[in-house]
Amino acid sequence: MSTAVYADDINIKIGVLNDRSGLYADLSGEGSVIAARMAVEDFGAAEKGINVEIVSADHQNRPDVASTVARQWYDEEDVDVIVDVPTSSAALAVNELSAERGKVFLVSGAATSDLTGPACNATTIHWTYDTWALANGTGSAMVEQGGDTWFFLTADYAFGHALERDTSAVVEAAGGEVVGTVRHPFPGQDFSSFLLQAQASGASVIGLANAGGDTTNSIMQAAEFGITQAGQALAGLLVFITDVNALGLETAQGLVLTESFYWDLNEGTREWSERFAEELGTGNMPTMVQAGVYSSVLHYLKAVEETGSKDAEEVVAAMKEMPTDDPLFGPGEVRQDGRKIHDLYLFRVKTPEESEGPWDYYETLSTIPAAQAFRPMEDGNCPLVQ
Repeated sequence: MSTAVYADDINIKIGVLNDRSGLYADLSGEGSVIAARMAVEDFGAAEKGINVEIVSADHQNRPDVASTVARQWYDEEDVDVIVDVPTSSAALAVNELSAERGKVFLVSGAATSDLTGPACNATTIHWTYDTWALANGTGSAMVEQGGDTWFFLTADYAFGHALERDTSAVVEAAGGEVVGTVRHPFPGQDFSSFLLQAQASGASVIGLANAGGDTTNSIMQAAEFGITQAGQALAGLLVFITDVNALGLETAQGLVLTESFYWDLNEGTREWSERFAEELGTGNMPTMVQAGVYSSVLHYLKAVEETGSKDAEEVVAAMKEMPTDDPLFGPGEVRQDGRKIHDLYLFRVKTPEESEGPWDYYETLSTIPAAQAFRPMEDGNCPLVQ
C-alpha cells in the first residue's frame, strides 16, 4: 500500500493513439481504449484521489498524423501520457515529441527495438514485445527445426526493416543463411509477385516481416500458390490472435509464433479476458497489444500514487524502481533503458480438430524466461545506459 499523501486531487489525461479504421484496428483500436479504462477502474483511481480522463484518436498508421495528434494533445489539451501507438514509424515520431515535451509515452502496439536502443529516452517505456524478442523467439525456433535458409517478405517501413534486421541476425548467429528479401508497400494488397520471388528462392523458410492484415493476406495468398504444400515453411514473425481468428484454423494451423500474452494461459488471464470481451461486445478475445495497454496503464497509475506527482520523469523513474505485477503478465520489471521485462511464449496454432471451442487457438510449445526474452541492455546502444 502506498504512503503517498495528496494535498489536492491529481488530474490525469491519457491519450490512446492507434489505428481505429485500418489493418491494425482489430489488434489495437477500440479494444485498447477499453483496456485502458479497465486499468483505471481496477486500480480504483477515483477512490485514491486520482481523476483520470481517457481520450482516443486514429493515427491512420501515418507518422505525420500521429505527430499532429500528439502535438495537439500535449500542447493544447493537457494530455499527460500517450499509450499504445502501433506502427513503428508512428511510434518513433511520438517518442521524439514526447521526449521534447517531457511527457510519458507507454508503447504497447509498436514493435521496433530501437525504442529501447538508439531512440530510448527518459520518459518512454516499451511494454509488450519488440522485434528483437520476436526474432529471438520465432526465428530461433524455426532454425532449430531445420529452417536454415530464409527469404524475407518485409513491410517497407520502420517496423518491417527492424524485424528483418533482428531476425536475420538471429538466423545467421544460429548458422542459417538469408538468401534474399523483398519489400512490399505498407499497407499491401496483392502479394503474389513477392510470394513468387520467395518461392523461386528455394528458401526453406519464408519470413513474414509484416503484421495485421498484411500478414493474413500474405498467408492466404501463399496458400493459394501451394507454397507450404510444396515444402517451404512460413514464419509469421508477428502474428496476433486476431490474425489467427481472421485466417481460421484450417489456414493458420501449424504456424509457430511468439506472443507475450494469451487469453487462456491461466485463471487470471481468462477472467480478465472474459470481462474484456464482454466490454468490447464483438466476441473478440484481447490481443497482447490490448493486454499491454492495460498492464502499462495500471503500473503508471501505481507510480503516480507512489510519487504523489504526475511529473513525467519522476513517475517513469518510479515505474522503473517498482516491480511490476498484474494478472496478465505476472511479475516483471522495467529496465533502465525503458524495456518492460516479462516471460514470452512460443505457441503453435492448433488444428481444427485440436481446438475445443471459440478462440481455443494456441498450444504452448515453450516459455521463454524474462531474462532471456529481450535483448541484453548492454547491446542496445541506449543513451540512458551507462
